[in-house]
Amino acid sequence: MPMKSPLTFFKPDFENPTTLLYFEGGIKAGFPSPAADFEGTQISLDKVLVRNFEATFYAKADGTSMIGAGIDDGDIMVIDRSLEPSDGKIAVCHIDGEFTVKRIKVKKDSLYLMPENKTFQPIRVTDDNKLVVWGIVTYVIKAV
Repeated sequence: MPMKSPLTFFKPDFENPTTLLYFEGGIKAGFPSPAADFEGTQISLDKVLVRNFEATFYAKADGTSMIGAGIDDGDIMVIDRSLEPSDGKIAVCHIDGEFTVKRIKVKKDSLYLMPENKTFQPIRVTDDNKLVVWGIVTYVIKAV
């Protein structure tokens, strides 16, 4: 029986973008500002968060292995498949038939997929593994 994927994938709908009110000047996180400061314009999050429309998809994180990188269970990740994987980047990987999100660590003699939670072990990638880097995480959308 196949294992459940720890990621749920979504394809952005670029043909029917939804625009929302956007407060361009920012909302103060300190002292309150007068309401007149909040004259907004319209914004489409797809147009702000996506650099390459043909190569971008979203995925919902499932698990806690990347909490130290700010990716919590249930967060939506924006993933760009056109970006080159490199040392230090957070990547969505397909390794040995399973999806995972980890930070790429390139060492002199090895490649590692690093969790950002001390309760998880790094994954050392060897010639015996079948690894495909599906894309690089560029943004994380969080629930509060």
